[in-house]
Amino acid sequence: MLAEVLIFVPSIARFREDYLLLRLEKAQIASLALLATDGMISTELETELLANADVYNVVLWRDQIRQLILSSPVNSDISATYDLRIATPLHLMRDALVVLVDSQDHAVRVIGHPVQDAGFLIEVTMPTAPLRKAMLDYGLRVFMLSALISVVTASLLFFAVRRLLVLPIRRVVEHMALYADAPEDARRVIAPTSGVVEVREAEEALQSLQTQMTGALRQKERLAQLGSAVAKISHDLRNILTTAQLFADRIEHSVDPVVARIAPKLVGSITRAVSLCESTLAFGKAEEPSPRLSRFALGPLVEEVIEAEALGERPGVSCLVDIPAGLILRADAEQLYRVLANLMRNAMQALEATGKEGVIEVSAGETDSAWWIRVGDTGPGLPLRAREHLFTAFQGSARKGGSGLGLAIAFELVRGHGGRLELLRSDEAGTEFIIHLPKMDGLEDAGQ
Repeated sequence: MLAEVLIFVPSIARFREDYLLLRLEKAQIASLALLATDGMISTELETELLANADVYNVVLWRDQIRQLILSSPVNSDISATYDLRIATPLHLMRDALVVLVDSQDHAVRVIGHPVQDAGFLIEVTMPTAPLRKAMLDYGLRVFMLSALISVVTASLLFFAVRRLLVLPIRRVVEHMALYADAPEDARRVIAPTSGVVEVREAEEALQSLQTQMTGALRQKERLAQLGSAVAKISHDLRNILTTAQLFADRIEHSVDPVVARIAPKLVGSITRAVSLCESTLAFGKAEEPSPRLSRFALGPLVEEVIEAEALGERPGVSCLVDIPAGLILRADAEQLYRVLANLMRNAMQALEATGKEGVIEVSAGETDSAWWIRVGDTGPGLPLRAREHLFTAFQGSARKGGSGLGLAIAFELVRGHGGRLELLRSDEAGTEFIIHLPKMDGLEDAGQ
């Protein structure tokens, strides 16, 4: 429609020019009829010739002589003169708009070249009302044609957009809804078929996403089944190992020197196996229970961990505790015990693996918004692979044969408190973890 509007003004100007040229041509034909009879025509015939040309009078320049060929009374003064010999496109468009806007009937003079070089120029005087009416009729026809073209174009555009865009997009949406009902079914992954480049790229991206998600879900399902099986096996194996541990304790007191020498190793192996089973069972639970918060002193809890893990009795391993005597935390004591036990046990195992003397350091403090606890050692540091998957179950173990569950469990327990467990550093000088526990939880904030 905008294009039609831009085209209409030049078009109506061209129509007006053709109309005026036709009037000049008819006036010339009328004048030639008069010249052929040497001016011997009746008044009625002259009037008929002027009415047929739709002009008031005709002036013809021939042989350097200006002749008034046909004439009739003019109802009003001449309001404007249009010389078509020198008119530019801009002048024609301006004059056409003036005629359309002015609804009054005026008399105008029009000058042009006679056809077939039948003189120097021809000049007519004519009314503007018939010209305006013809221009309005032409404009109406152009409008109707433009409306028809617009309707046809809009219809074609509608069907083209529907065929090329709407239907492919609707197909993509239907595939997304169908896939959402059963994402593990690979048959519901979309197959790109659109011929539109952009829509096909969207289909290919959706296909890649669905394929990856289906594969991930299948892997998760297999891991869940494997985890369930491992948990069941670990449960029964723990019971068997517990019984074996009781017999191993009795063997340890044997008077046989060979048995006495082998028994501690056997007891240590069984103890580690029981610990692994318990860790696997703990991680295999759907989720850890919510922490039961209470206030307690951190120092005694750390001493209890050191005593339970026999860290002070390990040859070449010493413990350095730097905790303010009056430091009181608000947390779940049992869960924090498990976190510290995992961290300190890992530190002890790292020191024992070196075969050299080392120190396990535990320090703590508080800020206005949180408590912090640091657990570090002077061991060899964590390997790069362990640091990349540090808190991922079965992948973050730093020693051969380890399960990688300890840090994963500790990370989950700290997060359950709304806190963070982070690796501060790990290099040749040792490894250091830090625990952040917030002083305010969401329930307390809501209550206040």
